[in-house]
Amino acid sequence: MRIGLLTDGGYPYTTGESRLWCDRLVRGLARHEFDIFALSRSRAQEEQGLVELPPQVRRVRTAPLWAAPERRPAHRRRAGRAYGRRERREFAAHFGRLATAVCGTGTEGADAFAEGLYGLADLAREQGGLGGELRGETAVRTLEAACRAPGANRAVQAARVPDHLAFADLLDRALGPLSLDWYGDDALGAVDLSHAASGGRAALPGLLAKRFCGVPLLVTEYGVQLRAQYLAHAQLPAPVRALQAGFERRLAAEVYARAELVTPGNTHARRWQERCGADRAKLRTVYPGMPADRFHAVGEGAYGGDPHTLVWVGRIEPAKDLVALLHAFAEVRRAEPEARLRLISVPVRGAEAVSYLAHCRNLAAQLFPDEAADAHAVGDNPVSFEEIGGAEAPEPADAYAAGSVVVLSSVVEGFPLSLVEAMFCGRATVSTDTGAVVEVIGGTGLVVPPRNPRALADACVTLLRDPERRARLGAAARARALELFTVEQNLAAFRGIYLELMSHNPVHRENPDAATAPQPFAHPAEAHVPGRWAAPTAARLTSAAPHRAAGPLAFLAQQRLGTAEEGAGA
Repeated sequence: MRIGLLTDGGYPYTTGESRLWCDRLVRGLARHEFDIFALSRSRAQEEQGLVELPPQVRRVRTAPLWAAPERRPAHRRRAGRAYGRRERREFAAHFGRLATAVCGTGTEGADAFAEGLYGLADLAREQGGLGGELRGETAVRTLEAACRAPGANRAVQAARVPDHLAFADLLDRALGPLSLDWYGDDALGAVDLSHAASGGRAALPGLLAKRFCGVPLLVTEYGVQLRAQYLAHAQLPAPVRALQAGFERRLAAEVYARAELVTPGNTHARRWQERCGADRAKLRTVYPGMPADRFHAVGEGAYGGDPHTLVWVGRIEPAKDLVALLHAFAEVRRAEPEARLRLISVPVRGAEAVSYLAHCRNLAAQLFPDEAADAHAVGDNPVSFEEIGGAEAPEPADAYAAGSVVVLSSVVEGFPLSLVEAMFCGRATVSTDTGAVVEVIGGTGLVVPPRNPRALADACVTLLRDPERRARLGAAARARALELFTVEQNLAAFRGIYLELMSHNPVHRENPDAATAPQPFAHPAEAHVPGRWAAPTAARLTSAAPHRAAGPLAFLAQQRLGTAEEGAGA
């Protein structure tokens, strides 16, 4: 099959979200062809270039929607025509429906949002794009009227002209895919299936490909895209934030309604999707696949790590709540004076992360002054801050091998990748109940409430004092991770989903016969198997093989049935 993979700010760029799992998907399903349609998020991301692509990637189309329409490279935007009076009237009508739905609070606005969105898409296709209309006077006045209309959300009623202008700019970027030239027979119209690597803006080209070309849409969300957008706009003024939230909520509902199937990465994401109106019948959980080979030596090794050492592995940021972990470790030290805590992070980047790391170092120095065994020994702090790639932990597996218990203290968490890696290593874990933690652990570790240092400390002490329980939990955790969270199970799931969706949706065939409707599996796999039977001649289609004319699939079934009957008779 030919898959159109839709991404936003990730693959095939060397940085960004969804980069790793998309790369594993493309490389693991080598028998399919992939066309990549990627939206970039910054000039820096584009300048860093693309990852090395496997041969099954036929082509890559990119669009820099971080720039204003007139500043986007000419070879990646459509050459639009100037809008006349008629086009402006149509734009105002379509944008008015969309704005009314965004400003409203009820579920009845879903149809108006869809009419407005697809009306703008049709207009963009006819005119070669929307140009600057989304940031023009007509759009701002229409938005202002929608905010003041009866039934509008109370938060958006307080919006003023600066707020309208700010939201119009955000909306211009969010609806940028409407003006792309991706919806012809030489782009998304040529694929058999659109697979969006996330919801929101990444799935918008898939919606348009389904509308214009009839291409079925599959949406995968390993994070909660709607929640991520809410957090990303937390610093905006309240009216702008309310408008943006209304748009993201309507777009998510439309994506879930039009998709053939939605594959959340965990139950936490699934609950968000159901809250946004996703049909439960369309939801199918597919866990992210992670490579287990690099943790094999640690997981199968007899060494269970230093029995007195707790290990934390992850990214330095406030959501990980290392402050609570340090306070919990103070309680652990009172109960177990020989205990040590190793905080091993990925390389720290960004001003916020650097500032938070400095704060944690200062707190650790206050809570745990350097200790020495006697007056002639050098003092040592029981808490160490390290980075993966350093001398003590050159590889992630080395970080988990350093201790006997792995701790996760987050207050906000999606799918806890570091927890899965610890499970691959056969380590007992203590985690806070956030995101998909309980779903991932499944009874193979201890779980405590977030922001509760005393409960975290008690759980850590319990495992430090019970080596047999640590071993049992670690072995169970490794078995669970190998069953549910490997790359192989992820690829097998998507391989089956691709086949299932194509069996229910017609494909686009080269040189279709106008008298014949599109058929599922118009190019069946067995048609490419070497052998004379794969290309029957008219002379061979005789009464001796009456069912062969029904097509390769029917013929293959007939052959298998005949073989089975011969075996039964023998």
